[in-house]
Amino acid sequence: MTDDQRGAGTRDEGSGGEPAVTGKYVYCIAETTEALDLGPIGIGGPAYTLHYRGLAAVVSDAPIEQHDPTRENLLAHELVNERVMRDHTVIPMSFGTIFRSEEDVIDLLRSTGTAFSDVLDTIRGKVELGLKAVWDRDRAVAELEEQNTTIRDLKTEITSASTGSTYSARMQLGRLIESALETRARELVAGIHAVLDPLSVATRSNKLVGDNMIFSAAFLVGRAREGEFDAAVEALSDRYRDLLTFKYTGPWPPYNFVNIKLTLERAR
Repeated sequence: MTDDQRGAGTRDEGSGGEPAVTGKYVYCIAETTEALDLGPIGIGGPAYTLHYRGLAAVVSDAPIEQHDPTRENLLAHELVNERVMRDHTVIPMSFGTIFRSEEDVIDLLRSTGTAFSDVLDTIRGKVELGLKAVWDRDRAVAELEEQNTTIRDLKTEITSASTGSTYSARMQLGRLIESALETRARELVAGIHAVLDPLSVATRSNKLVGDNMIFSAAFLVGRAREGEFDAAVEALSDRYRDLLTFKYTGPWPPYNFVNIKLTLERAR
């Protein structure tokens, strides 16, 4: 890619023949002096690096606009980050981060270099691993009925009683089951953390989605312990195979452990 192709603030023909201003879409900040040319995997065009001292911003030339988080765009953003993190420590940027020009990106590296370096010191040699757990609610209730004598006796009472006299008992049973489920879920979550937290540098809990998800967290793990962490997750999956289904993902750039959000305002 030539310098002319990487020019700042260039204009392309937009919809309706109107010119669209092109800026620099930023994927991540990497700790490298090596010029990277990642090819046509970016948003708007090929991804490459802009440098200042020991830092590099991985960018592509893209229209200065609010980029929609479509599946294609999100995958492109993630693919660039994954490609760079194979060989370098990266600070992932929020989706949609775009600057007006190359000079603005270099100014970012210059003015924020110390903060970036501090973050890189923290995450160097580490990756993010994600884990979610969904339980079989019916199986959890069945286990409670087997193990909790109060619930078991109340259910037996309801089954043997006449229909008209069971309303209050059914309400009581429902409350007991919900309370017991909450307690059981907390126990399971605590058990997962007890196994995995000692193998990680940091942990972040994420939002639960759906009624049956009881666990969602990201773990910052040293690469040297990644295999040990994998084995621990496998052991948990085997231990709870009749009750929990795990979804284990990664390695990822440390999205949950780096809070850097630069908005489109920088490009206006």
